[in-house]
Amino acid sequence: MIAIYPGSFDPITLGHLDIIERSCKLFETVIVAVLRNPSKSPLFTIQERVQQIRGCTQHLSNVEIDSFTGLTVDYAKLKNAQVLLRGLRVLSDFEKELQMAHTNQTLWDEIETVFLATSNEYSFLSSSVVKEIAKFGGSVNHLVPPQVALDICRCYAQSHPASNPTNSQNPTPQRNPFPLEPPM
Repeated sequence: MIAIYPGSFDPITLGHLDIIERSCKLFETVIVAVLRNPSKSPLFTIQERVQQIRGCTQHLSNVEIDSFTGLTVDYAKLKNAQVLLRGLRVLSDFEKELQMAHTNQTLWDEIETVFLATSNEYSFLSSSVVKEIAKFGGSVNHLVPPQVALDICRCYAQSHPASNPTNSQNPTPQRNPFPLEPPM
């Protein structure tokens, strides 16, 4: 059975990776499908996100990485997929995702949506949280795969030099006033 895990993955987090790894145990093929979300301003291009995901899923033999534009159900038909995968963190996710699952079923009645609850350690984690922390100079090493953390650091060093901890004009990194971990 082919399952599609669609998302913007900007950037991919350890929570996303957890869903991908767990779904690989359930489905013959898992296609991680990077989509362009017109309501968001991405940190990385679609090509960069595809490369990041390829890099951190190369240990999984039944994962394919792709990108698409348009309706997810049209992409699922094109790939002969029967399942859409969605991760759930909190109750508000369920409400939004259930509405989308019902909508997708009205567009193509042969698609099913499977919800996977995130592991407890990632229940707070989102790409937006990662970008917020990085923007203010906080470490995201514990939230994303290592190469993605480097990519984020490089990106913010170029686009937000004031938040770069290595910037000579600002030697003291800015701190998020609500850190997720106590300072060491």
